[in-house]
Amino acid sequence: MIKGNIHSIETMGLVDGPGIRVVVFFQGCALRCTFCHNPDTWATSGGESITPVELVNKIERYKTYFKNSGGGVTFSGGEPLLQPDFLIEVLKLCRERGIHTTIDTAGVGAGRYQEILKYVDLILFDVKHYNPKEYSEITGREVKESLKFLEIAQEMNIKMWIRHVVMPGVTDTVEDMQNLADFIKELKNVEKIELLPYHLLGTNKYEILNIKYKLEGMPAMDKAKAKELEKLLIELVKK
Repeated sequence: MIKGNIHSIETMGLVDGPGIRVVVFFQGCALRCTFCHNPDTWATSGGESITPVELVNKIERYKTYFKNSGGGVTFSGGEPLLQPDFLIEVLKLCRERGIHTTIDTAGVGAGRYQEILKYVDLILFDVKHYNPKEYSEITGREVKESLKFLEIAQEMNIKMWIRHVVMPGVTDTVEDMQNLADFIKELKNVEKIELLPYHLLGTNKYEILNIKYKLEGMPAMDKAKAKELEKLLIELVKK
């Protein structure tokens, strides 16, 4: 019997896709992003071991709430693509039960992307960086797997929201926005673009896990500036 490892479940998510959503955080991630605020999701082991039916039954309990708001379920993490067999079965059950599905992903998983995306209504795609060298410095991995996933998503014409963490002094210039806009312009079906301001929430987890925090001393991104940059980015993409 297929089982998955789930870190946690949020039942009234308002920022991870359209409407009110159940957000399921998968355990395990192949990236080690410098700005990550959930290092407790990195390890593939741990969390709650659960079957696809058990998980979808939990999700369906809240169907009244998210159905009326145009919501559904968002699979986040960690990285949901790292548990493809489990994810596919969960997505199939959601499709059978009329539940809108979104995956929040960086596109670095364990393959079977075409089969996964057959049952996905929306992708929240995390652009770590538009430049391959900077991408590697931020994530600890090469960008090619992420681009491979993006290519398949484009071929399958899946709707997409773009997300990007903006860091003060690192990715917060007009030039950064222009380069990011050029990257986004190459993608189809982008319905929404969001800049997420770098924050310090979760940094205490690194101490607890005895992991060195690589951005020690970096201040939180000014939210007002991040919003201005987001407006600029959207305008540049439209040009």
